[in-house]
Amino acid sequence: MSQARKKWFQALVLVTLGAICLAIWYLQPYQPDQAALTAMQGGEGITVMDTNDWIIFQGGESREPGLILYPGALVKPESYAPIARALAGSGYHVFLARMPLNLAVSDMTRATQVLKAYPNKTFVIGGHSLGGTMAAQFAANHPDRINGVFLLGAYPNSQGNLKKVNLPVLSLLGSRDGVINMERFMESKQYLPDRTVYMSIEGGNHSQFGSYGSQEGDQPAAITPQEQWQQTVAAIKDWLLNEVTMMNVE
Repeated sequence: MSQARKKWFQALVLVTLGAICLAIWYLQPYQPDQAALTAMQGGEGITVMDTNDWIIFQGGESREPGLILYPGALVKPESYAPIARALAGSGYHVFLARMPLNLAVSDMTRATQVLKAYPNKTFVIGGHSLGGTMAAQFAANHPDRINGVFLLGAYPNSQGNLKKVNLPVLSLLGSRDGVINMERFMESKQYLPDRTVYMSIEGGNHSQFGSYGSQEGDQPAAITPQEQWQQTVAAIKDWLLNEVTMMNVE
């Protein structure tokens, strides 16, 4: 090998290694904190099952519909254990998706696994941040199997146009969310049904829909994580009872 080719090859190796290291650094996910790990424990009437693709929460009762949740970008699914556990305590079957590289965009159709495993059960789907965008897209493509969509600090894109399928939608946003693009959030309303329920959690932020600490770029919350989880769960339960169930009756 000539000296020039040798130097070119060495430079290529260094650039490749640098790119790999940068990708590994960038793709490091936010980890669940102690509150999330505690919520992952079974007991007190709650069963937690952890598979390769899903974390499943179930209480003693079995109320309809089941809930499928797509995590935010680079957020481990265990981080949503506090709200999943609370919903399971009210009888709902909750499925937290594990995504390749912790990115919902890498497997938007993952919910298909749950729908096939429970063909006789009704479901709503939702997600946090990018997970919500992908959940809306899945619902828009499967309106025959999805009964509603809940968005946590999230909004749909044109590929997730829910106005065309007219599904019940809940849009929750923390008043101190520093991550979400508010211009795009407002523009995205054109893809949501007229009867979409919009709610603002006063003092809540982007990160506290999960339990993984503060996300880069977010504003500090003015309420505790527990308060934001409680309000989130209460809003979802109210929406399920008054919008999803009523629309199915109609």
